[in-house]
Amino acid sequence: MATVSGLSQLDPSEAGFSTERLNRLSGHFGRLVDDGRLAGWHISVNRDGHNVFDTKYGMADIEASRPVADDTVWRIYSMSKPITAIAALMLWEEGAFELKDPVSNFIPEFADTKVWRAGSETNPQLEPITEVMQLWHLFTHTAGLTYGFMFAHPVDAIYRRSGMEWGWPKGKNLEEVCQHLASLPLVFQPGTEWNYSTSIDVLGRVVEVASGMRLRDFMQQRIFDPLGMTDTEWFVPESKVERLAGLYGKLPGVDKAVRLGTAGQGALIEPPGEFGGGGLVSTMADYVKFAEFLRRGGEVNGTHLLSPRTI
Repeated sequence: MATVSGLSQLDPSEAGFSTERLNRLSGHFGRLVDDGRLAGWHISVNRDGHNVFDTKYGMADIEASRPVADDTVWRIYSMSKPITAIAALMLWEEGAFELKDPVSNFIPEFADTKVWRAGSETNPQLEPITEVMQLWHLFTHTAGLTYGFMFAHPVDAIYRRSGMEWGWPKGKNLEEVCQHLASLPLVFQPGTEWNYSTSIDVLGRVVEVASGMRLRDFMQQRIFDPLGMTDTEWFVPESKVERLAGLYGKLPGVDKAVRLGTAGQGALIEPPGEFGGGGLVSTMADYVKFAEFLRRGGEVNGTHLLSPRTI
């Protein structure tokens, strides 16, 4: 029997899983829904090309009384990152760049980026960049970039002050955002430390420059179409709005899941640029297809989109 993702169903015990332990997942997350701390969820567990556990519970949209369904469209945020990395690796395999190439070959502004040394968010002491920021630093979050929402370093606060906390400065496309990022200080010299960051967004811009294509078009032609990911997009078109899960979160002092209205509207608006670090929406079925593509070493329908060695 085929599941919604197209994988055949296999008894968990035949795949080395405990049915009783898998059911604990349903119990745990089910209680979070019943307590009002989560709106709803969908879990899929797969092994060796077979689905062994697939269950969902709760509401995709509490206010509309719409339950989670197989075709619910979710904001996948940082689950966008592996897809962007795959796009870049396709170009690397084709010889468009070397992993040790300077980022400034593609985004010249990064040649003159300054690095944090001391001080405060309002009076930073900066030093010149002494380690060349290379493309592999973007893949591995070692470029010295950060996120405004991290609240762990004064540079995070500088990001927030520049309009880069949860999203990007309004109306800017990917090229403009990367130029803006290059004007902000790095947390450390490239390659010397690790920090979760906007580096995959910058990598998405490298894909655009190296391919001569907009990131959305490259992904559509090279990844989404070949894999049959028909519901993975950069915003939700009007025809699919009724399938989009509401955005809920936890606010200080509130135990229940709260609808984050303004923050959730971005998924309904076509963006000026595609931000590969967190901009996609998708369905469970589509993302399982992507995960299966990775498991199969870059192969889909008998054709290798990437070599197993690269994966």
